[in-house]
Amino acid sequence: MVEMQKPEDAAQAFQAAWNAHDMEALGTLFHNDATFVNRFGHYVTGVEKIIALHAPIHETIYSDSTLDNELIDVIWIAEGAAVVHFWSRLTVGKAHPAGPHAVDTLILAVLTRKDGSWRIKALENVTLTNPRTGETILRDRSVAS
Repeated sequence: MVEMQKPEDAAQAFQAAWNAHDMEALGTLFHNDATFVNRFGHYVTGVEKIIALHAPIHETIYSDSTLDNELIDVIWIAEGAAVVHFWSRLTVGKAHPAGPHAVDTLILAVLTRKDGSWRIKALENVTLTNPRTGETILRDRSVAS
C-alpha cells in the first residue's frame, strides 16, 4: 500500500502503484466513493469500479507500461482539502496494439484528509492534443509549465 502523508504525494503515489501494476494499491489511494475520469472520458464512481477499469488493461495492453509523473502545483481549498495538478507521461511497450509510444496527460486530483489520511476524492486525466488536428502531442519538458 502506498500512503500519502500530504497532497503533494499524490503524483508519486499514483506513479508507484501504476508502475508496479498493482491495482489494489492504486485503489488504496482513493476514497471508497471517489470518482475517476480516464483520458478517454470514461467516468466511474467508487473504488471498486476504478480498480475494475484499470485491472484488465494492466493485464494486457498496459502490462509493460510506465508512468513518469511530475507535480505542477497544490491548491489548498480548505483545511483538509486540496486540488493537485500533475503531468503524467505514459510510456507503453510492445504489449500495446499500436506498439511502443508515449502519451502526455494532465491530471487534476481533488484530495481530502479523513481520519488523518489523505485520499483522492476525484481525479480527471486529460490527454494533450493539438486543438487544430486532434493529434496527441508530447509536451516540451525543457520549457517550464
